Amino acid sequence: QVQLVESGGGLVQAGGSLRLSCAASGRTFSSYAMGWFRQAPGKEREFLATISWSGGITSYADSVKGRFTISRDNAKNTVYLQMNSLKPEDTAVYSCAATPGKSWATRAYEYHYWGQGTQVTVSS
Repeated sequence: QVQLVESGGGLVQAGGSLRLSCAASGRTFSSYAMGWFRQAPGKEREFLATISWSGGITSYADSVKGRFTISRDNAKNTVYLQMNSLKPEDTAVYSCAATPGKSWATRAYEYHYWGQGTQVTVSS
């Protein structure tokens, strides 16, 4: 069982940066692939980035490639999402997710555990 808690969201101007954190409970965090998703009002949940248990493999959605960076610190049971060059269309609730038994995953149904989400609002 893994519990996930996101933090770091807030209000930022377009062009600015934010770093989201996702703290995980449980001693097996280092064996889980992790992902970040977002959901804007009236839209479907969108995959953003995934990282393998070792951090050696990452994958990004085209919409954030080159602007967002996913990383993890297994000693701190934490995964991060560094977001640069933010745009108003990045406004959404951002959630992290964890899945065992996979190297990485890009689809929401592949993930077993989810955080409650943190709001990111980008003003123009």
